[in-house]
Order: sequence, then structure tokens, then C-alpha cells
Amino acid sequence: MDWADELAARVSGPQVVNDSKTPSGTIHVGSLRGPVILDVITRALRANGHETTLLYGVDDMDPMDAQALLTPDAIDREMGRPLAHVPDPSGDCHESYARHFAGVFIDVFDGLGIHPDRYYWMSEIYPTGALDPFIRTALDKAALVREIYRRVANVQHSDAWHPLAVVCPNCGKIGTTIVTQWNGEEVFFECRADLVTWARGCGTSGWISPFGGNAKLPWNLEWAAQWSLFGVTIEPGGKDLSTAGGSRDRSDAIAREVFEREPPLNVPYEFLNLGGRKMSSSKGVGAAAHTIAEVVPPEQLRFLFLRPRPNQAIEFDPDGTDAVPRLFDEFDKFAAATAGREVKGEIAPGYEATFRYSLLDPNADVQATAALFRPAFAHLALLEQIPGVDVAARVETEKGSQLTGPELAILRERVAAAHAWLDAYAPESAKVAIQEELPAAVSEMTDDMRRYLRAVAIAAETLPPYPGGAEWQDLLFKAAVGLGMRTNRQSFAAIYLAFLGRDSGPRAGWLLASLDKDFVVRRLLEAADATPATNGAPA
Repeated sequence: MDWADELAARVSGPQVVNDSKTPSGTIHVGSLRGPVILDVITRALRANGHETTLLYGVDDMDPMDAQALLTPDAIDREMGRPLAHVPDPSGDCHESYARHFAGVFIDVFDGLGIHPDRYYWMSEIYPTGALDPFIRTALDKAALVREIYRRVANVQHSDAWHPLAVVCPNCGKIGTTIVTQWNGEEVFFECRADLVTWARGCGTSGWISPFGGNAKLPWNLEWAAQWSLFGVTIEPGGKDLSTAGGSRDRSDAIAREVFEREPPLNVPYEFLNLGGRKMSSSKGVGAAAHTIAEVVPPEQLRFLFLRPRPNQAIEFDPDGTDAVPRLFDEFDKFAAATAGREVKGEIAPGYEATFRYSLLDPNADVQATAALFRPAFAHLALLEQIPGVDVAARVETEKGSQLTGPELAILRERVAAAHAWLDAYAPESAKVAIQEELPAAVSEMTDDMRRYLRAVAIAAETLPPYPGGAEWQDLLFKAAVGLGMRTNRQSFAAIYLAFLGRDSGPRAGWLLASLDKDFVVRRLLEAADATPATNGAPA
């Protein structure tokens, strides 16, 4: 069974699945892993007969601390204020900074088939008084909270520190305030100029009621309070939260000892790294979630996060690489295996469940969907760059029959994705311009390269009229082996020189598959016959 099915089989009773996000800036694609995992857990629970509620929250009472995302004139004024109170930086009619960035992120959810039963905003919950009992308990047990921080995380707070941050009634900042006294109804706070390095307080101090939205709990207590308030039973968390002594350990202890409830089941998950670096919303590191979603269709994007188990890191760097085409290839391999077709190479255990949970429709006929014809993404990207090619007709020829309605929808989706990929992320090697005349660059070829092109041309006579990329690729490798060429680099360079006038390009087999076979054979023979003395012209 898949990990999500295993989880669903070991729990009992109604379930509440929860996650939340601090909208501190443009939310990167790695942040989608949590919501996708939540959705899969929810689907697995419901499939196993568990009544399940899916929640997603926005922690928009957290202070603004992303200086790089503010205009210079706004830094002193806005740093330290609740994200819900910072103006929309884009001026596009959102009521706050938080609403802008969270809204863009949440808009991606629907396209990915993620439909929480409820979205909640902490800036709306605090004013209702729903968290007032938890604030009172935390203040009454401040000494215990300080002891938990010391014991679990080795974080030292002074005996005067109380677990609360007040919204300063003078400057509106929350990240610069500290509470030092509690009399049972009011707290004494100070808005300190030097409490943090990234924001400056105004110096205001005094007694104030901590209830009704005037203050917020520190993150570890707020997290534990959410679990009690919403009855959360399962909450996945990123690796950074789940380290020993980290946020999850602190919140678990607070839930048990301060709020007296058992914490929810944790499903720790690893990061999606960009070029080996963890992405960060507040620092602006990483590809934006909404930008990636414009290039990678939803089922392939879900697959990106579900292919490894949650505790395995994902390396994904789309910019200037073939990461996106390889993602499509792997998805297609899982589809083929699920449909019962033989696939090349190894495939991860649980591939059928991975494919099933990658689908948008939780009620889809998995076998029928897996059996649909899917043209190779890289091949489509090539076809779209070849003038005069009827892409749909070429794809139908490759399939050997007319495309069905769902298959035409897949084709349209992939053609759009190929255009977006070529515009946004594709390396220069993937962009082609087939030379109408024999390129002068063929004069650079060695005698071995010319013999290789002739061998490929002769072998190609045995291929069907419209060979696919895999057939061409197999032929190219066999021709190189037959001539005893030690590396494929020289042989592929010959192909690129003959058709593109340069020594590199997209996968050679798919490049040839995008062209008319008769043209390919003719060009190969012309290039093989050309000599340096003719400066690239046919001899």
C-alpha cells in the first residue's frame, strides 16, 4: 500500500486534517508539497470510510519581517506590524499584504484539485474571542511555558517573560512588543525599540486587555491552540518544524502540558530544493508556485510532490534544465505501468497509488485514465518549433489511431505547457531552428562523424514511415556501437551539426522524430558526403 493508505488504515474515527501558512512573501512552489500531502491524506481517509474535514489556515497575524519585499519608504513603518495590517504592495485591491500573497497561493489550490472544507484567517479568529481562553491559560501557566521552552528546546526566557505579543496601540506593531506582567485581566507590555533587529518599536508601554484581538500567542502556543480549537487529529509538517527540539516538539509539549490535549499525528515531509537550496518565501528564493503552475499542468505538479515518500527530499530546478520534460516522462512511465504496459528500467514500488493520487479527480477510473495515449512532452516541444507540422495529425500517426476526447485534451494541455516551458524555463539547447539548407558547420565534422551519419541513413531505411523518438534514439545508439565510437557525444554532435548547424541540441532521437523521415535520410547523406574542401556544400 501507499504511505497514505497505510496511514488511513491505522487511524479510527472522524478526522480533522490541518495545515497553515505564513504569507510572508511570494510563496514558492516548494510550499505546495504540504497542501498536496494534506489532500492525499484526506482522499485516503475518505476512501477508507473516515469522516474527514480538511482545513487550511493563514497565519496573517504574524509580524512582517521580510524587509526585502517592502519598498524603502515602507520599511520603517511596516516592519513588525501584523501581515494582515500591512497594505497590499501591488495595489491590486487586496485588503492587505497577507491577502495578496496568500490569495495568489490559494488560487493555485483549486487548479490542483485541492479543496479544503474551510479556509481560516487568524486575523479573523482572534477578534472573535475564540482564542481568549487559550490566551488566559497560557498567561496563567507562563512559568510552565518558560520551563517547556528550556527543557524541550533549550530556549531561555527571563522570569518576567510571558507568552504573548500585544498589538501596540500606538504604532500598530506586534513584532516589537513584549509582555512582562499579568494581573488576571490585563497585561503590561512594552514596545521596545531594540527587541528585534529587523523592526523598531515606538517605546510605548502600559496595561492593556490581551483579549478580543489585542494580542496574539507566540507561534508554538498558537499552533497548539489551533489543534484544540479545531479538533485537529492529523497535521503534517515540514522537516524544519520536525527536528528534535524544534517547533513541533515544543508545540506537542505545550498541547499536552498547557492545554491538556494530545497533539495530532505528525507526517513530517522533506523540502523541495532548488539547485540544492531550500526555498524561502520571505527571502524570495525559489520559483513562485503560481508561475510553475502556469507551466506544469496540475497532475504532473501533483506527481512531482508524490513520486517520493514525504520523508524524501525533492530536487527540482526548472530554469535552464530538462527537469520539466523529465517530470512528464516519469509521469508517463507511471501511467504506462499502471495500465499494465511494460516499461523500461526500474519503477518505484507503489507506482499505481502514486499515479492514482496524482490525478485531479479522486473518483477517476484509474485504469482507463492510465491507458490514455500521452505524447512525449519533449517531442511536442520540438514539433511545435517545426514550421508546417500538423501536430495533432503527427500524434495520431504515432498512436496509430484517432485520438479520443480525453486524449485530445491531454494533447492541448501539453502543447500549451510546451509553449510555456520554451518561453520560461527551457535551456537554449531545447530551442531549435531546422536549417533549410545544409549548414556550413558540417565542414567541422570528422571522418568518423561522416561515417556515422551514413550508417544512420542506411539503417533508417528499415524504420516505419513515422518512427517515434524512442525508435530513432535506439537506432542512433546502435549505429554508434556498430562503428565502435567510444562516446555518444561525437555521434550526437554530428546529428546536431547536420540539422541545426551547432554541436548541441535537444534529445537527438526526438529531434529526428519531429521531422519527415525522407528529409532526415536525405540530409544525413548530404552531410556525410560534404567535405571540408567544399565549405559544407554537397560534394
